[in-house]
Amino acid sequence: MEKFLKSELGLERCESTHKHSGGGGCISETKTFNTDKYGKIFVKFHQGSKARLMFEGEYESLKALDVTGAVSVPKPISVVNTPGGGSAIVMQFVEMTSLRKFQEKLGEDLARLHQWTPDPDQREGKFGFHVDTCCGYIPMVNSWSDDWVSFYTQQRLGEQIRLVEEKTGDKEATELWSRLQLKIPKFFEGIEVKPSLLHGDLWGGNVAETGDGPVIYDPAAFWGHHEYDLAIGKMFGGFTSAFHNAYHRIIPKAPGFELRQKLYILFHQLNHWNHFGSGYRQSSLSIMKTLLSS
Repeated sequence: MEKFLKSELGLERCESTHKHSGGGGCISETKTFNTDKYGKIFVKFHQGSKARLMFEGEYESLKALDVTGAVSVPKPISVVNTPGGGSAIVMQFVEMTSLRKFQEKLGEDLARLHQWTPDPDQREGKFGFHVDTCCGYIPMVNSWSDDWVSFYTQQRLGEQIRLVEEKTGDKEATELWSRLQLKIPKFFEGIEVKPSLLHGDLWGGNVAETGDGPVIYDPAAFWGHHEYDLAIGKMFGGFTSAFHNAYHRIIPKAPGFELRQKLYILFHQLNHWNHFGSGYRQSSLSIMKTLLSS
């Protein structure tokens, strides 16, 4: 692998640290290397047929987040096809530990990210992204849309329901979705959704800290409603009241926030159902029933 990376990245020196490194989630294998050109690098490998798409989405997501200057992320270096099939993403190695001291700072940084506005020419539309990304290993369609409700209904929830139907033929999920999709616009009445650049998969396993502050990684970025980025953290925890209070001091809660959080958690429940099986079926159906009765 060292010889391959030297050739792909134009390195004179590339030496494995012979130490497994975290940060690959439950999907990819990871290694670190010392190099002359980039210092210490972090490499994630995956052999699946969708590895290139997955890593290209992560690479573009890291680039987009880094440009804002609002949050700290590992700097992406390259995406390469690996010998024997599969792909890898190469990025700056960041020495980090579990998020403890910088919960409040992360809340502030995330709010500033969500308020960041680029040059209009740098974005092709309101909601979406210039490449598809993956939340886990399932690709997310990021075709540009001028309407957030349509984008979220069709390209997030609708795609997950389609996969559930394809894999399981679950009639109850199909019936509940047929009614819920008609009600979704009501959850956004009275508010204006402005596009924010999102991390896209901001759970406790994708945040950490260095001695200087918080770091976020493994993004599945796109332009969407800022509230979406808070949902998976509520599903799995890992964020304290200091984080949430700091965030909402900068971006206060809008009317209907808690109900929309359930709507956004629904995506992650369905996504986990599609990734890990029927253990997430009941929680997905329960959220749909709660939203229908609200």
